[in-house]
Amino acid sequence: MLLAARPQLLVYDPGVTPKEGGLPGLPVLTDVVSSINLFGIVAVVGALVAAGVVWAWGSHTGSHQAEANGKKSALISAGAALLLGGANGIIMFFSEMGSKIH
Repeated sequence: MLLAARPQLLVYDPGVTPKEGGLPGLPVLTDVVSSINLFGIVAVVGALVAAGVVWAWGSHTGSHQAEANGKKSALISAGAALLLGGANGIIMFFSEMGSKIH
């Protein structure tokens, strides 16, 4: 009887859900995060340009190490741009999946 009562305590629903307007300053926080995202995207563009220069220089001079570093940096920059550009969609996807867990 004691073991049957224990699982009921583990399935307690606290009833917490995201709510807009609960705290002041949400529009300001949204603007700050959007600005940081824009800054990140601009920085990634600069990193991609620098990676392209290193890649081209390494290829032109025959430096295989520089060429490999340029390629690797270009892929990392592209991945970072993918994450920064898709941040809203990624978070919405996982938030939606999380809300379906019961």
